[in-house]
Amino acid sequence: MRMVFGLVLLIGVALAGGAVYLARGYISEHQNALAEQRAQNIELTQIIVAKEPLRYGEQIELSDVSLVKWPVVALPEGAFQAPEELFSRGENELRVVLRAIEKGEPILAVKVTEPGQNAGLTSTLTKGMRAFTINVDVSTGVSGFLRPGDTVDVYWTGRQFNGNRNGGDVTKLIDTRLKIIAIDQQASGDLDGPQVARTITVEVRPQQVAKLAHAQNSGRLSLALVGAEDDTVANVNDVDQRALLGVVEEVAAEVEQEEVCTIRTRRGAEVVEIPIPCTN
Repeated sequence: MRMVFGLVLLIGVALAGGAVYLARGYISEHQNALAEQRAQNIELTQIIVAKEPLRYGEQIELSDVSLVKWPVVALPEGAFQAPEELFSRGENELRVVLRAIEKGEPILAVKVTEPGQNAGLTSTLTKGMRAFTINVDVSTGVSGFLRPGDTVDVYWTGRQFNGNRNGGDVTKLIDTRLKIIAIDQQASGDLDGPQVARTITVEVRPQQVAKLAHAQNSGRLSLALVGAEDDTVANVNDVDQRALLGVVEEVAAEVEQEEVCTIRTRRGAEVVEIPIPCTN
């Protein structure tokens, strides 16, 4: 009896193990089939990526890039899909990195110069804009935390004029949201840590150049860094010493004086003024 019970138990365990094995195989096969079906449903294309990290100012060569498969639905804007697009004038044409590109990162049109251009400021300036340089120090240049690509507001501090007389010092907001395109002689944003700069070059409209030049020669310019996601426009009234200290200028009220009429009469050697009612 015990032998029969043991045999039945052994057969039951064997059947259970076989069922688990078959179920596992079926589930694995089903998952593989689903994964293959999903892969077949995703449309792929090819784009150019960097084989190794590329830094600002480096010339791109054909050996620096490779073609990889990429989902069409996630294709980055400005990506190159063939070497002929990146090197449209041949492999030996000049094409320089404007922004750092990491290994395996797609090479985008905004991160490289146009064919034949170098990586100077002329290649980074927006059409119709001009480059203007502002002298700064550790305090006026936001302690060295500025980077190319940042946006700043510009304040002027100098002596104001009231007619022909010199007034007190005043601070004015003269320009807002100017884009920085270079720090000293460095146009790349790949700076390691804060860098105390002596000059900041900003991108401005032609009509702003004269205003900034006059402001820089007649007073002191200070920069205020604008946050990356901040879309507000600064609007600040002029600030002088009275406004800074909260001093309110009191205007003396004019007191209307009553008109007094007199007559003069001589009393001996003395002349005396006698008040009389005024008549108009």
